[in-house]
Amino acid sequence: MNTRYLLLSAGLLALAPFSAHAKIERVVEKTFTVPPGGVLRIETQGGDIHVQSSPDPTVKVVARERIRASSEAEADELLKNLTLTIEQQPAGVSAVAKYEKSAPGFHWGAWPPVSVDFTVTVPTNYNLDLKTAGGDVTVGDLTGKVLLRTSGGDVALGKIAGDIDAGTSGGDVRLAEGLAAVKLGTSGGDIRAGRVVGPTELGTSGGDIDVKSVENTLHAATSGGNVTAGFTGPLKGDCKLATSGGRIRVTVDKGAAFDLDASTSGGDVDATGLTITIEKGGAGRSRLAGKVNGGGPLLKLRTSGGDVDVQAR
Repeated sequence: MNTRYLLLSAGLLALAPFSAHAKIERVVEKTFTVPPGGVLRIETQGGDIHVQSSPDPTVKVVARERIRASSEAEADELLKNLTLTIEQQPAGVSAVAKYEKSAPGFHWGAWPPVSVDFTVTVPTNYNLDLKTAGGDVTVGDLTGKVLLRTSGGDVALGKIAGDIDAGTSGGDVRLAEGLAAVKLGTSGGDIRAGRVVGPTELGTSGGDIDVKSVENTLHAATSGGNVTAGFTGPLKGDCKLATSGGRIRVTVDKGAAFDLDASTSGGDVDATGLTITIEKGGAGRSRLAGKVNGGGPLLKLRTSGGDVDVQAR
């Protein structure tokens, strides 16, 4: 008799009940009348967060519980270990989903067996404090502040008038417009922004950085990609763009006045259409430093693995 075959068969039989598990969904909804300027606080262990705005003075919270269970009865049992709290507080509205910690030992499938997605509608003038351990975060247009963290998903933001501090450990970050201070970070993806009006800090360890329109100071750094930025109008302060593994491409207004300090360890520096008084290096070399249109704030560009290209438009 083939013992190895018997062990394999037993393993397949043991797995059979778990493969039959399906995702059962339950929905909880609550609506609150709120004054403008409050804070929406959301925390969930393993779900997505979607926030959209409305002119109505209400916060509507839809919590979608996704349960990995083979029957409604099993789903009911699993939900006993979920604490779902949706309530109005003096500062605003809080929605928190927590599943009790797993017992020691081996567990089939991902933990927890219940995840909760939140879809929320808030007034346009509202602030956000969002946290998820395993999902995407999407935010529409808002005039309030946005603070968010996710450990395992993408971040997508619309036009945000308030300060932004958003980070993810495992995805891309996209911003349509940031009209105040912007801070975006990711450990595993790209950062792309359309327009940033306030002082901006961007950082990624594993992707590209691309900003279409920069209207204030910019500090952008990546260890594993390219950096592209278009400066609109005069530089309003010192800026630094750096990468260890890619190229840097910058466009500036033809009349912008600034000090340029660009260098690369693995390519050339090219300057097209600039009126520059060269102090160190030169175009086509690994270093170019000088005053553009008489000088001004510092634009510092550094890369160890590609070319640096600065163009006037």
